[in-house]
Amino acid sequence: MSTTASRPTKAEQREEARQRARELRAEQERKARRSRRLLVGAVAAFVLVVAAAVTAIVVQGSKSLLDGVSATPAHTTEEGAVTLGSDLVAGAVNPGAPVVDVYFDYTCSYCGEFERINGEDLNEATEAGDITLALHPVSILDRSGDFSAFSGRAAQAAVTVAHGAPEAFLDFHEAMYTLWADAVAGGAVEGGSGGGEPTDADIAAAALDAGVPQDVVDRFTEGTYTEWVEASTTQFGRDGFTGTPTVLVDGEPFQNWSDAGALVAEAVG
Repeated sequence: MSTTASRPTKAEQREEARQRARELRAEQERKARRSRRLLVGAVAAFVLVVAAAVTAIVVQGSKSLLDGVSATPAHTTEEGAVTLGSDLVAGAVNPGAPVVDVYFDYTCSYCGEFERINGEDLNEATEAGDITLALHPVSILDRSGDFSAFSGRAAQAAVTVAHGAPEAFLDFHEAMYTLWADAVAGGAVEGGSGGGEPTDADIAAAALDAGVPQDVVDRFTEGTYTEWVEASTTQFGRDGFTGTPTVLVDGEPFQNWSDAGALVAEAVG
C-alpha cells in the first residue's frame, strides 16, 4: 500500500511565501546597509582628499616665495626686510618697539622723496630704541627682464652689503638714493628708466665711500642674490602691494608719510 505525501495547505503556502519575502527583504536591507557604508566611506575619503588638497593650497599660498630661493642673504627676515636696531647695524632689532616697514625701489622718485622727508627721523627713532626699522628692497621698476637695471643691481648690492658688511648697510642704502638722484639731476636718466643709469663701477665707488669693504664690493656683480630680489619683488605684489613706498606701522598701512614728523609720531605715539 503506497502513501501519498500530503500537499501543503493554503495556509502553509501563504506562510512559506511570507517567509521567503521576509528573507528577501532582509537580504535587500543587508545590501542597502552595505551600500550606505561604502558610500559613507567613499564620501569621507573624498572629503579627506579635498581637505588635504585645500590645506596644501593654503599652506603653499601663504608660504613666502623667499623661502624657496637658493641663496638668502644674512641679516634679512623671512619677509624680505633688512632690520635695524639701536646700533643701526643690519639684522638688529629693538625688542618690544613698534616696527616700521618700508618697501622701496631705489629708482622710485617718491621713495627718494620719502627718504628726504623721513630718513633722518627714522634713523634717530631707531637709534633711540623707539622703533625697529625694517627696510624692504624691491625692484618693481626694473624693466630689464633679468633685474640687471640699476633698480635690480642696487637692490642686490644692498643685501650683499647687509650680508657681508652689516655695519655699513645704512650708509650704503642712503648712498644708493643719492647716486640715483644725481643721475636723474644730471640728465643721465629720465623718469627712472632708460639708458645712462649708474654703472656697476658707480655703485662700487659709492659703496667704498660708504665704508663697504672691497671684498664685499667685489661680490656685487656675482648675481648671488638675483633670485632673492626677484622673489622679494614678486612677493610684494602677491601681498597686495602695488606701489612704492609702501609704509606699515606695526603691520598697518600708513599713508601720511609726506608730512614731516607724522610717521615717527604715529609709530612712537
